[in-house]
Amino acid sequence: MRLACLFTTRVIRYSRFDMQPPEALQPGSESLQSTRHWFGVGVRHALRLPGLILASSFVGFAALAMQAGLPLSHTLFMSALVWALPANVVLIGAILAGASLPAAFLLVTLSSVRLMPMVVALIPEVRTDKTPRWVLYLLAHFVAVTSWVVTLQNVRDIPRERRTAYFFGLALALLAVNLVVVALVYAFAGDLPPIASAALLLMTPLYFLTSLWGSARERASHVAMLLGLVIGPVMQFAWPDGALLATGLIGGGLAYGWHRMKLRGGRS
Repeated sequence: MRLACLFTTRVIRYSRFDMQPPEALQPGSESLQSTRHWFGVGVRHALRLPGLILASSFVGFAALAMQAGLPLSHTLFMSALVWALPANVVLIGAILAGASLPAAFLLVTLSSVRLMPMVVALIPEVRTDKTPRWVLYLLAHFVAVTSWVVTLQNVRDIPRERRTAYFFGLALALLAVNLVVVALVYAFAGDLPPIASAALLLMTPLYFLTSLWGSARERASHVAMLLGLVIGPVMQFAWPDGALLATGLIGGGLAYGWHRMKLRGGRS
């Protein structure tokens, strides 16, 4: 328990640090207008704490894939094509359960629907009037929680015409690092104990929670997260098959209602 508290404290500290504009983002930079420069800044940001935590989670995912009997080629293909870690875990669960291809497709799709609001929030921040649509479609593929959080934390300090270059540098570096991690686990690590795999997979949502808490712009977001932490375990016992959906609907709905009541109270 002490280790968990210490880890959470460190993550919050580093999450707040990442929210501060780094020197490379200062307006006085000589490479302010260089696409290559901002691509490189994105690559460097991928090697910070969020990227390292995501890489550690992919260690657990690779071990899970090995235990499921998937060959390296299939696991690399899943990692690159599906990309989002929870969707990959859902896909492996479907494979282990013997689900048909349409059923597995549906499960992964439902798991990835949660990323749609992130795409909707990110695109207006990075696009310009001259950005080709194919660039935005390609960018949308790489939207996952880590790349989304890091980009939104720094996007206001990046020239608008260079934001897509920054995001692609960040996303491609995250993808490349995690593909290498998967290959290394298959080559050297062997089978990890199930408890170790689960612990590594848990590190990413722990970072997501602390990072989203630090970057939230409205109190309603904090209320929604707190409600999710309380309602989630209850729904897991009451309705295991739909716990995540029910938690999101109930917690998000209550937080939205609280936010509307607060706005009305401020106007009166």
